Amino acid sequence: MTEIRFYHLQRSALGQALPGILGQAYKRGMRAIVRFGSDAALKSMDELLWSFKADSFLPHGTAATGHAGDQPIFLTTAEENPNQASLLVLADGATQDDLSGYDLCCDLFDGNDPEALQAARDRWKNLNESGAALKYFQQDESGRWEEKASTIKDS
Repeated sequence: MTEIRFYHLQRSALGQALPGILGQAYKRGMRAIVRFGSDAALKSMDELLWSFKADSFLPHGTAATGHAGDQPIFLTTAEENPNQASLLVLADGATQDDLSGYDLCCDLFDGNDPEALQAARDRWKNLNESGAALKYFQQDESGRWEEKASTIKDS
């Protein structure tokens, strides 16, 4: 069963939080799909991931750069998994109905946007009612992630 993690962005913008999440996944050897709700957000994040740190970058690609199957991180607006990723990251209001092909799905939403916050609450409620394995993370005062809720039972 896919574990779904909700990340409530309050202290950081998507451009600050996403590179950290993708960096951790990349270090662990995970392939990732990042699905955006708009082409503008995809283009902006594509540019940011090449330059977010002066001494490093996260190797990634888009449909425009080609070689989708070779990309450790693939940015898209479509429901696709050309690089056989085990991690799906949903950002910029993107959603996906079928998560079964992934081990982990991270749903990042802007907690300072009332519409995005309500949409995330609705997604949590619907997924919880379907019996999904959910975790909810919120940023503390220093911007670190704290787990605030989970539907996963300890075994």
